[in-house]
Amino acid sequence: MVTFADLYAEYGVKSPHDLFERLREERPLFQVELPNGVPLWFVTQYADCRAGLGDARLSNRIGTRIVSQDILPAEIRASMGTHMLRVDGTDHTRLRRLVSSVFTAKRIEHLRPMVEQMTSDLLDKMAVQEQPDAIRDLAYPLPMQVICELLGVPVADHERFRTWSNAYLAGVGTQNFPVEVVTEFVHYVRALVQQKRTEPDDKLLSAMIAARDNEDRLAEHELTSMCFLLIIAGYETTVNLLGNGTALLLDRSELADRLRADHEAIPAAVEEFLRFESPVPGASFRVATETLALGGQTIKEGELVLISLLSANRDEQVFPGSMTFDAERSPNQHMAFGYGMHYCLGAPLARLEAHIAFRQLLERFPRMERLDPSADLRWRPGLVMRGLTELPVKLGQ
Repeated sequence: MVTFADLYAEYGVKSPHDLFERLREERPLFQVELPNGVPLWFVTQYADCRAGLGDARLSNRIGTRIVSQDILPAEIRASMGTHMLRVDGTDHTRLRRLVSSVFTAKRIEHLRPMVEQMTSDLLDKMAVQEQPDAIRDLAYPLPMQVICELLGVPVADHERFRTWSNAYLAGVGTQNFPVEVVTEFVHYVRALVQQKRTEPDDKLLSAMIAARDNEDRLAEHELTSMCFLLIIAGYETTVNLLGNGTALLLDRSELADRLRADHEAIPAAVEEFLRFESPVPGASFRVATETLALGGQTIKEGELVLISLLSANRDEQVFPGSMTFDAERSPNQHMAFGYGMHYCLGAPLARLEAHIAFRQLLERFPRMERLDPSADLRWRPGLVMRGLTELPVKLGQ
């Protein structure tokens, strides 16, 4: 019998892939109990995961209340749980339309020179570190700098955002949900929104404040909630993509040499990084709005569902040789950024950062290797993100 504690340990201490491979064959959809007593359906096969992500009867709307154990004050909950990932139907369409109108491909491409410079500056600093660490020196700071610059967050507050984000993600689904951290974060963002109202700039938050669709616009709690989503999704996903991808490269010197010689091959390799060690292991928690059938099981109205993107992306039925890394895999229809109406709006930004970061990293440190190749990789705890806590390296200059 697999328990929630088993799953939490597998994600946070070692690789869960052997466990998921067994589950896909023996118990592809099963139920565990969260620490707060709420039963949870865990979905592991690609076909079931895709079907679940596309089923409007599995709603995101009340997932936050359940996951946070309903211990947050209503006004704080509204300010972190009314973004487009937590609503469905017409509400989702409205929010995504408003945000998409300012989070455009043109705005993202406009960031390219800035991301190039940020990456170069971080690698300069990494080069003079007494003990370089690819997570601390690149994977963490680059996405945080990018998303904060995009939103218009002062540089002095970047580290606070990182602390808030880490504490929140480590506590989701556990008995230690960080109420004080979330409250502090919400109050900060509210103050930032008010500042941007009186002193608008050319950043994304000011653009979201000004965004209109006829007479419609984002409400105050929706603005705060969207900032919460962009920080968590726009930052954390890319941290893990960069960290996981770097670890995979360091274990594959021939691949690193090939990508260094052929930059055009980097995008396909990034897609395989996303599939092989998906930075977001599970889609957002969903709740059945009516009784439905999925994966040969009956999910009753009101029951909670977690769709494992990490497991789906190793499903042999869809990805032949799924447990083998293939930088030229084609097709590669992974679901690392989700699927359906809630597909990640920030996917193009994450890919832009990854393409730039891996190209510069390969060029700048061609002989980089892990400090101790025999040491076990250390993974962050929790079911929400799949990423390394550290990656000490030798630059080999």
